[in-house]
Amino acid sequence: MSLIKNIESKIKLSLIIATSSFITAIIICAISLSYAASMIRKERSQIYVLDNNIPLVAIKTDILDNREAEYKASIAAFHDFFFTMPPDDKYIEHQMQKAMYLVDATGIAQYNTLKEKGYYTNLVSTSSVVTCTMDSIVLDMNTRKWTYIGKQKIERPSMITVRSLITEGGLQDIPRTMNNPHGALIINWKTIENKDILNETKKLY
Repeated sequence: MSLIKNIESKIKLSLIIATSSFITAIIICAISLSYAASMIRKERSQIYVLDNNIPLVAIKTDILDNREAEYKASIAAFHDFFFTMPPDDKYIEHQMQKAMYLVDATGIAQYNTLKEKGYYTNLVSTSSVVTCTMDSIVLDMNTRKWTYIGKQKIERPSMITVRSLITEGGLQDIPRTMNNPHGALIINWKTIENKDILNETKKLY
């Protein structure tokens, strides 16, 4: 009887050892497959570029990793094109053409309004130089709503005027082009504040 119990216990022990070995093998296989898949993904994200016959590793990154910086760069570029201008009507027109590639119809509407009021003609006739300086851009990545905060400096022959500049709008992803390299279109753009904060008379010698 004791011999039978001894055989049964040995069979149970063998079964436990075999089951444990099988489970361990499955775990090791799963870890190995996971590691191999990770290495394959990593290798696929790299390409090699030859520079004077020297291989260099180029890393592929997710386009969304740097999207916030691209959005802000597009917003800053648009405001620089739209609000910075010398007393040169041809150059102003060129800048506006570049700005219009980055904004929807709301930008065109504001440009036409300023043009009808003689704003650009006045800048040229008075030899005024306008520069735009960005202070900050507040961007909500969830809603793609943004607020641009900056200053606009208008330098006339006899006076320097500094104006606050606050605008807001949204963003829409579009295909990238040479004229819109970040693939971000500004939508529903409007100026919230643009008022004088400093008027300084130039010293004439």
